[in-house]
Amino acid sequence: MRPTEWRGTLALLLWLALLLAPALAAAAPRIGVVTMEPGGIFFERFGHNALLVQDDATGTATSYNFGYFDMDEPGFFGNFVRGHMQYWLVALPLDEDLARYAQTGRGVGVQWLDLAPEAATALAAALAENARPENAQYRYDYYTSNCSTKVRDAIDQALGGALQPQLSGRSQGNTYRSESVRLASPAPWMAVGFHLGLGGFADRPLSRWDESFIPMRLRDALREVKLADGRPLVASEQALLPHRVAPAPAEAPRLRTGALFAGVVLAGLALWSARRAPRALAAGALLFWTLAGLAGTVMALIWLATDHVAGHGNQNLLLLSPLCLFLLPGGWAKLRGREPSPRFRWLLWTVAGSAALAGFLKFLPFLVQENVEWVLLLLPLHWALLRTFDPRR
Repeated sequence: MRPTEWRGTLALLLWLALLLAPALAAAAPRIGVVTMEPGGIFFERFGHNALLVQDDATGTATSYNFGYFDMDEPGFFGNFVRGHMQYWLVALPLDEDLARYAQTGRGVGVQWLDLAPEAATALAAALAENARPENAQYRYDYYTSNCSTKVRDAIDQALGGALQPQLSGRSQGNTYRSESVRLASPAPWMAVGFHLGLGGFADRPLSRWDESFIPMRLRDALREVKLADGRPLVASEQALLPHRVAPAPAEAPRLRTGALFAGVVLAGLALWSARRAPRALAAGALLFWTLAGLAGTVMALIWLATDHVAGHGNQNLLLLSPLCLFLLPGGWAKLRGREPSPRFRWLLWTVAGSAALAGFLKFLPFLVQENVEWVLLLLPLHWALLRTFDPRR
């Protein structure tokens, strides 16, 4: 081919590329982050999210949802207890995914991302591939690998790793504990369970990246993310369903004053009952030691026998010790007006000393755990029971 013919062919190819570029860009899917607000039932308290792939050419809108699990899976409950939970990525039509949220009054919104056509196409293809049955399952963790972190990681990958650096250096002072207790607080038993069962792992300040385990935090963080050319990542936001449930609390409840007051009252009641109603005190002590021992046993098993890392090394074991169960024979003897065995005194001092150690640890900066409320509540009671039940006092 002569040079003039090469130049003509090249010019034709360039002209065709320019002509087809808008059509190719238009063929790329739109990518959105769908955020579902918290619901009224305890397992809905943390909200939810998904990635939306909308193909304008075909009119299809597919929700890629990382929040599915199968309770009929062999060994599901055993895996749940041991922290070996398996979740699934499921692709389903957006209308089908939204139906249950509409029924329960949970608000839903979508953030449309301003991704380059090739990035949007690659992300859609990766989601479709990962949603295949042989690829869909993943190891779930409440804090580090859940429905929201999976959405976050997929966006980060589509941006070539540009999302994490923008979110990793900033912290609002939130922790896994504060976020868990905040969102669970409308269900008090759930908030108490989180506060009691979480260890020091849950108390380090989180970056915006880490906070994104909460879908609403990820939504807020994405509003601040910029692309390489300075444009915002979120091109627009759209409400899909109105929110008719009470909004999530803005912050975790403050409990220290109430805990101190309750602890002093309980200790005072124990001291008063020692003189006026000793058998009633023994009955109350039996109830307390039973609950404390069972709670401590559960916390010890979480630490020693499960992969629930957030519950490992829990200092509340010093306040609610499994040893409390061994105090029950002595408490029963006191209830019947008899003297307990000599071992009872040793156990009583050990349990009270452990509680005192939990209080001392609050002064050590290298063993951080936000359990001051539990120290203020339980340490006075342990001291009062020691004072009233020590047979040698």
